[in-house]
Amino acid sequence: MVTLDRPAGLQIDPDVLRQSFDREPFGFDHSLSGLDLFKFEELQTLTEKYIGHNEDYYIAAGAPAPGAIFYSVPVAPYEPHVAMERLEAESYRILLKRPEKYDPRFRELIDQLFKQVVDSLGGLGDDRIVRLEAGLIISSAATTTPFHFDPEVGFFSQIEGEKIYHVYSPSILGEEELERFYRSGRVSIAQVDLDGRDPAREHVFSLRPGKGLHQPQNAAHWVETRGARSISYTFVFETEASRARGRARAFNHYLRSLKLNPAAPGANPALDAFKSEAMRVVLPIRKGIADIVHRARAE
Repeated sequence: MVTLDRPAGLQIDPDVLRQSFDREPFGFDHSLSGLDLFKFEELQTLTEKYIGHNEDYYIAAGAPAPGAIFYSVPVAPYEPHVAMERLEAESYRILLKRPEKYDPRFRELIDQLFKQVVDSLGGLGDDRIVRLEAGLIISSAATTTPFHFDPEVGFFSQIEGEKIYHVYSPSILGEEELERFYRSGRVSIAQVDLDGRDPAREHVFSLRPGKGLHQPQNAAHWVETRGARSISYTFVFETEASRARGRARAFNHYLRSLKLNPAAPGANPALDAFKSEAMRVVLPIRKGIADIVHRARAE
């Protein structure tokens, strides 16, 4: 059995967690930074295990501005182990997805941290976890990640270097913005516009090693590294209830296209359940058709 070289955890006030969990961002301290598995040479070895696994990493240059279109930023023509060698000479953001697949120490870490959060919450009731995974973000100095939101709850920890994290309350996003994303039924980055957002709803965290933040589902954000290389660790999860809300929003998108004004999720739980179950059938069909069309165009 592989074990971590020292105790590690998140120092979160249980009352703050229960009050703000998946509602508003908040900061916390952590003891992850000193773990051996986050040493740069260990991460270099880890990246070699990603060779040939394109689905498990994303590497791009820094964005020219926080309001840039997310996927307009050039993608790096390298695999992670090569990009790691070029972090100082060039400007890259390396996302290593699901490191727990490649190193059992990361599996132990995510299981330990997730259990800590759930225990502090007093459990999740009848809700069921449908996805739990981690990510490592290794960035050059002075890089910007453009404004977007993620369809998952996250706990983000800064390991090395400094990072300024601009994250907004989920309430800044309108239902139509959310519906446009959830209609696809995919787990991916969601592009939204930064212009016009209420600055009173912005939380700015100055992160350094030992500092972290909780990011609710659909909390739009942008991030900038400071004058040195940055290493960050995050773990994220979705539950059956959060997936169901996404499917209900997908249903509402189609109602809105018929010039109707659907109720937002939460206003009518019984109707939400009907919408969710209807889209549970429709979304895989739509995805299958989209994949067929994509293949046909590529031939």
